[in-house]
Amino acid sequence: MSYTTFKYNNLKVSPLKVMKNERIEVSLDITNTGRRYGREVVQLYVSDPASKVARPPKELKAFSKISLEPGETKTVNFMLDKEALSFWDTENGGWIAEPGEFEILVGSSSRDIRAKKKFELVA
Repeated sequence: MSYTTFKYNNLKVSPLKVMKNERIEVSLDITNTGRRYGREVVQLYVSDPASKVARPPKELKAFSKISLEPGETKTVNFMLDKEALSFWDTENGGWIAEPGEFEILVGSSSRDIRAKKKFELVA
């Protein structure tokens, strides 16, 4: 729990069309909009709404702890790889990342998502 407030801005996902072995760069700015020093745990989730298997609506893939003075802004960076998009395929006995549309969700918790951006995994 923090005694201040934070604003999430400028979510960027690159590239927006990802090849299976490419890394995905995610960045966003976090600003302490309150009057006190505070710490925030920025959480990154991935959603695969069209998976052939049942998957959770949001899967935690990365997080970053940051500390900010009042009015201070920091850029938080994440790097995702193929494993972040994959699930265990029992039919083939291995990890698989299905082509299709995914969504990056970022927030202070799974119930407090503050920014979203879609991207596509191409075969």
